[in-house]
Amino acid sequence: MPAQVLSRAVARDATRPALTYYDDTPDGTGERIELSRAVLANWVAKAANALQEGLDVQPGSVVLVDLPAPHWRLAYWALAVWSVGATLTVDTHEGAHVLLTTDPDGELAEDCDEVVAVTLPALARDFGRELRSGVMDEAAELATYADDFVAWDEAEADDIALVSAGERVSFADLLEGLPTAPERSRALVSTQDRGLFVRQVLQLLHLDGSAVLVRGPQPGPEDPRMAAEGVDARCATTWRAGEGPV
Repeated sequence: MPAQVLSRAVARDATRPALTYYDDTPDGTGERIELSRAVLANWVAKAANALQEGLDVQPGSVVLVDLPAPHWRLAYWALAVWSVGATLTVDTHEGAHVLLTTDPDGELAEDCDEVVAVTLPALARDFGRELRSGVMDEAAELATYADDFVAWDEAEADDIALVSAGERVSFADLLEGLPTAPERSRALVSTQDRGLFVRQVLQLLHLDGSAVLVRGPQPGPEDPRMAAEGVDARCATTWRAGEGPV
């Protein structure tokens, strides 16, 4: 299960980087963010507590994550959803109990019971503008939740963990069928496929590796940052069951 994958990674080496993020988008911040395994686990715990305590998310709940890939915030929210035992969907046509989004006033928000407004820059302390009543401001409120998480209930292995491009993946199959990354690799992850992205992050943690996330143009092998980061593998940018990686 994903929560055990993360806890084992922390136990092996809490200080080792889990995610290193570069924002190379034209209108982005240009920031570099690095999260150790322990820090990632802290973000996941806070987000899971917000879901469980603040939004009543539990096994059987569906959480729609409308966040860009690859992005470090999408990574910890996905792990938090799975820690609670809920279903993560990135398919916008799926009905959802909770929506995590950078656009809390958009059309998606009209069909969800609860909405969490997510601000992408790392140093944001609030959403940056007034939110309508009932919308959780992640940047302002997440820090108030505990650093440790204990699930009130657990999902079964055959419960649906992920809905992506119409495919429904159980908790038991999250790590199955993906192109295999080398163990302990420092892998570039640059896919814009949100469903593939969250599974790649989980797989790298499972294999005692770490991810370098680049949002924006695909960096070439000559990019000096890749050598500086020790990147020794590249994850597929697109993949579908039966079609193979690209």
